[in-house]
Amino acid sequence: MSMSHPVPTAPLVVACLRVTDLRPEVDLLTGSVRRDRLGVGLSAPDASALEHALRIAEAWSGRVLAVAAGPRSVETVLRDAVALGASVLRIPWDDDGSDHGFAAELAGDEQSLARAIGAALVPFGTPDLVVCGDRSVDRGTGALPAFLAHELHAAQALGLVALSPGAADGTSRRVLDAERRLDAGWREQLVVPLPAVCSVEGAGVRLRRAPLSGVLAAESAVIPTSALPPRPAAGTGRGTGPVLVGATRVFTPRTRVLPAPESPDPRIRLLALTGALVAHDPPTVVGPVGAAEAADALLAFLVRHGYLEEPPVGGSPTGAGDR
Repeated sequence: MSMSHPVPTAPLVVACLRVTDLRPEVDLLTGSVRRDRLGVGLSAPDASALEHALRIAEAWSGRVLAVAAGPRSVETVLRDAVALGASVLRIPWDDDGSDHGFAAELAGDEQSLARAIGAALVPFGTPDLVVCGDRSVDRGTGALPAFLAHELHAAQALGLVALSPGAADGTSRRVLDAERRLDAGWREQLVVPLPAVCSVEGAGVRLRRAPLSGVLAAESAVIPTSALPPRPAAGTGRGTGPVLVGATRVFTPRTRVLPAPESPDPRIRLLALTGALVAHDPPTVVGPVGAAEAADALLAFLVRHGYLEEPPVGGSPTGAGDR
């Protein structure tokens, strides 16, 4: 009597890509950001993430899935991934008219995006590895890989400069050998168990060129789109209420009123207004003190320099009030 054994599935390596405008135009006077959907592409960290995913999948004889969240304009970059032999998936995270609105993204919740990516990966099975860029071009928070590791219940290793397949103690189980940059030129070597979510830097690795046959086939390829529930309102992912984003404008510090100089001489008046001849307070080191004492010292500084007219109720500018 023969028994059939289950055929092991090929390892799934996911490249989670952040597609953005690589050359945004910033108005230096107003601070507004103008984006062109024709300029979308992969930053160096995201290109490195895709290349690492391709290399590791080749070593494991696995499959690569490139995932990107955004409007239809991101399909141009996903076609480049198709030309390299990867399967692709677009998550409709923004509508086509938003064009990656910068203010909306700042108020968005990356935990909600990680939850949406995790839900979109369910039909493909549990990924053995998810590779992300460590920082995106537009915001650079680097928080998405950590949220994604939480959603997938996976180990995480962030900010890596090297990532390759490895073997632990001569066993057959798959692990990853990773290297992280430390201060003063030091390196930290890691053995990462699977499943894992890793973010990589853009240095040292360049994305390979696609063959001509792959480029021609990708032009007519259909980009699959995941079916997701409506996106939550910006800032509501943690249940803290909506986040209101006002108009973008140049930061203007508060005007500080100074007494008029008494001298009629313009040079003396200028010296008096700039404080060039005034003896300034030397730097003061406060501490080590507790949180209440540190808050009293900060309030005393603000009162002494005219930023506060009087200390808040329950405190004193000298630090001697009730706490």
